[in-house]
Amino acid sequence: MNQPNDGLPKAVDDLTDLEAASELARLAAEIAEHDRAYHQEDAPRISDGEYDALRRRNDEIEARFPHLVRADSPTRRVGAATTEGFGKIVHSRPMLSLGNAFADDDVREFVTRVRRFLGLGGGESVTLMAEPKIDGLSVSLRYEKGNFVHGATRGDGAVGEDVTANLRTVHDIPSRIEGPDVPDVLEVRGEVYMSRDDFMALNRRQEDAGAKVFANPRNAAAGSLRQLDSSVTGRRSLSLFAYTWGEVSARPWASQSTFLETLGRWGFPTNPESRQCKDAEEALALYREIGARRHVLPYDIDGVVYKVDRVDLQDRLGQVSRAPRWAIAHKFPAEQVRTVIETIDVQVGRTGAMTPVAILKPVTVGGVMVSRATLHNEDYIAEKDIRVGDTVVVQRAGDVIPQVVEVVVDDPASRGPAYVFPDHCPVCGSEAVRTEGEVARRCSGGLICDAQAAERLKHFVSRDAFDIEGLGGKHVEAFRKDGLIKTPADIFRLTERSDDIRVREGWGDKSVDKLIAAIEERRSIALARFIYALGIPQVGQATARVLARSYGTVTAWIDAMCRATAERNDRPEAGKPLDVGETYAELCNVDGIGMSVADDLCGFFHESHNLEVVEDLLSFLTVQEAELPANDASPIAGKTVVFTGTLETTTRNEAKARAESLGAKVAGSVSKKTDYLVAGADAGSKARKAESLGVATLSEREWLDLIGG
Repeated sequence: MNQPNDGLPKAVDDLTDLEAASELARLAAEIAEHDRAYHQEDAPRISDGEYDALRRRNDEIEARFPHLVRADSPTRRVGAATTEGFGKIVHSRPMLSLGNAFADDDVREFVTRVRRFLGLGGGESVTLMAEPKIDGLSVSLRYEKGNFVHGATRGDGAVGEDVTANLRTVHDIPSRIEGPDVPDVLEVRGEVYMSRDDFMALNRRQEDAGAKVFANPRNAAAGSLRQLDSSVTGRRSLSLFAYTWGEVSARPWASQSTFLETLGRWGFPTNPESRQCKDAEEALALYREIGARRHVLPYDIDGVVYKVDRVDLQDRLGQVSRAPRWAIAHKFPAEQVRTVIETIDVQVGRTGAMTPVAILKPVTVGGVMVSRATLHNEDYIAEKDIRVGDTVVVQRAGDVIPQVVEVVVDDPASRGPAYVFPDHCPVCGSEAVRTEGEVARRCSGGLICDAQAAERLKHFVSRDAFDIEGLGGKHVEAFRKDGLIKTPADIFRLTERSDDIRVREGWGDKSVDKLIAAIEERRSIALARFIYALGIPQVGQATARVLARSYGTVTAWIDAMCRATAERNDRPEAGKPLDVGETYAELCNVDGIGMSVADDLCGFFHESHNLEVVEDLLSFLTVQEAELPANDASPIAGKTVVFTGTLETTTRNEAKARAESLGAKVAGSVSKKTDYLVAGADAGSKARKAESLGVATLSEREWLDLIGG
C-alpha cells in the first residue's frame, strides 16, 4: 500500500473491485465533460499533460480490472458531439482518436502488442512511420474526380461539422488535384493549425480591436475554422498538414511513407519532420530529437505519432472502438506549475456522489488560465494531505479538469488544519454516507436533494438523452423550483400547462410553441436514448446502445432487468453471479456489461420509486425497437460469438476484431444466447458447455467459410 502524503493516488494493484468500478465511473464522467469543453467549445480547462494523466489512470485500471471496463469508457469514445450552427456530415469511415504512450517502455510495449496480435516471428521487423503530433483541429477533406467537394471536423468521430466554406479559404488545401493515380473518391485527413507567428499577429489584432484574445494557437485555429462567417476565417492565417486517408475508391500506395509522398505530389503539405523508423529504438531517438527542438518549430506539437508503415498490416490490425491498433501517440510530459488552494468546494452530482474541487489562485498552465482543480474524493485529499492554504503543484492534460499533483510543504508549522470532508450534504443537509468499499461519499437525500433532482432532470433532457430543444438547464431549475416539473414524466405534462409557461418572464407565444413542439417530437424515442436518459450509474451512451441491441424492445429489457434483479437479490454471496439465475448470468455476459454494471442496473430496478418513474414515462411515450447492427448484410450480423482454444491461421484477438467488424457480438463465455462457439486447438470447458446447451460449435475452417475467408 502507498504511504500517506506520498503525493500519489492509491496504487491500481491495491484497488478493490468496488474502488476500481467507482473510479472508472468518475474518470468516464470527468473525461467526457472535458472532451465536450475541448471539442465543442474550443475551451479546454486543462493542458494535454493532465488530460493524459487521467486517461492513463483510466487505462491502467481497465488493464488491471478488465471485467469492469465500462461501455462508456473513454477508451471507446472519440471527441464530442457536434454543436449547433453548422450542418452535419456523416463520416463514411470513422475518424478515430489515438491511444497514448507516455514512456519509452509504452512504445516498446506497443510494438510488442502489434507483433503478438499479428503472430509475427522474432525475425520479422515492424517498420514504423513517425510523425509530429500537431496541436490543431482534425478535419476530413473529400475529393470526387479530383474536385474538393466538402470538408468536416472530426466531431464525435462518426459525425462532424460541415465547415466546407471555411476550409476553402485555407490556402494549403487544393481545390483540385490531378494525376493518373488520383482515386475517383478520396478523403484526405489532416490537422488545421495556426503557426506561432500567425497566432501572435492575430492576438495583436484582437487586442487592438478590443476583442477577445485566444489562449493558445490550437484554440485560435479551432475558433477560426468554426466561424459562421467564412470571410472571418479567410482573414486568419490557417495552415494544414495532411497525414492519412478516409474513404478511397482505390489505394495505390502500400505504406504510410509512400502515401505521404503521394500527398506531396498531389499538392498537400505534409510534415517535413516525419521519418521512417526501422524499429522502436529508432523511433524513440527521433522522439527525443524532435522534443529537444520543439520550442524552435514554427508550430505547436504535443508529441510524436508512430504508425505501422505497411498498409496491409494496418488492415489486419484493424481498430478497437475509438482507436486503431496500428498507431499510438507518444506524448510529451505535462507542464506543471505551482499555485495556492484558496478553498475547497464540494459538488453534488445526480447520483449523490460528492466531489471535492480545489478553488485555486488563478494561474496559467500551458497557455490556459486555471482556477479550479479536481480533488476526486476524500481519500485523494487524505492521501495527499491537501489543506486549504497549501501551495500545490497543478498540471493540465488536454481535455479535462486540472489536477493537483502534489503538495509543497516548506514550513509544516505554517499549514492550516487538516481538511475534514463533510458528513452531510452541502446542498440539502442530508447525511452523507460512504458504503464500505466505495470511494465516493454520497448524499442520502435522493430526490429531496435539489442538486440530485435538478441534475437528473438536466441529464434527462440533455443532447444525448431526450434532447428537448428549448429546455436547457436553467429552465429545468426554474420549472422545478416553481413546481412545474418534479419527475421526468412531468416534462410531457407541460403540454397541458402551456398557459402557465406563457405568463412566465422571458417566455412568449413563439418560444412556448417551440418548446411544446419539441416535447411532442420526443414522445417517440429510440430505446438506447431512453435507457441512457434514466441516468443509471455506469450506463452511458455506449452501454445503453449495447443493452438496446441485446434486448430489442423496452418491454423485453425491463422484464429482463426485473428478473435479473430478483435473481441477484437471491444470490447467497458476493462474487458468485453466474450460478444464481439465467437472466442475471446473461446480463453479466453481455459484451461490455460485466458484473459491476449489471449490479448497478439491478440496483436501479430494485428501487420501487424508479420503477414508478419508468412506468409513468411509458404512459406518455412510444419507445422504438432497437436498430439492427450496421453490418446487417453479414452472415453473422447480430449473432453472439465466443472464441476458445488456439487458432492456427490468425490470433484470437484478430479473429474477434474481424467478427465485430462484421456486426457480431463477441462474448466471453457460453450461454443459451450464444449462436456460435468457434473452437480452436485445446478447446476446454467452453466446448463442453456449448455441447450441453446445444450451441453450434464451428472449427476454425468452418468459421472462415461462414464469414467468407
